[in-house]
Amino acid sequence: MGEEKRISVEQCCAYYSIEISFMQQLDEHGLINLSHSKEKTFIDYEQLADLERYIRLHYDLEINMEGLETIKHLLQRIQNLQNEVKRLHNESHTGNS
Repeated sequence: MGEEKRISVEQCCAYYSIEISFMQQLDEHGLINLSHSKEKTFIDYEQLADLERYIRLHYDLEINMEGLETIKHLLQRIQNLQNEVKRLHNESHTGNS
């Protein structure tokens, strides 16, 4: 897998001014997925938006890991409900044609 699609945890922590242990906790709680290669640990670029959200919630609002897990779960439920509403809306409009 190409390293161009991921960044090392060390670089990421330096950029965001966060502790490596914070990212390890996020990984342990299933909030992000870190990958390991040789002696380095990486995060995929596609997860950076979620990481930024967790950084803001944790450091700015002082939400703990359990709270972050709950927020992730609720956001997923909202997304699923929005998708269901769109699907039902599309079905009702195609049925009226």
